Amino acid sequence: MRPLGVVAMVLGIDEESGPQLYKCDPAGHYFGHKATSAGSKDQEAINFLEKKMKNDPSFTYEETVQTAISALQSVLQEDFKATEIEVGVVQKEKPEFRNLTTDEIDEHLTAISERD
Repeated sequence: MRPLGVVAMVLGIDEESGPQLYKCDPAGHYFGHKATSAGSKDQEAINFLEKKMKNDPSFTYEETVQTAISALQSVLQEDFKATEIEVGVVQKEKPEFRNLTTDEIDEHLTAISERD
């Protein structure tokens, strides 16, 4: 029997370096990332994020949220409604984790559909 494997993502804001993202795999190896994914189809999501990050490594808050939602839509090949997903954010200016409201998610989904 194989033991349970868990992938952990640790997010934080360093006063000197700014936002930091680390992913720890079940073997205990950890790596720093600018964007990453975990779970089923994580490699497809990582490839999508790498392509987006290659062109412009510095995103605004809105671009970051919309890119994350777009990655999820692309990998799952599904268009979401605002009530079907949850989006959590942490901003440097407000270092508290919070979930976006349905109205905020709907605004981002509208912006994504208008952009595409």
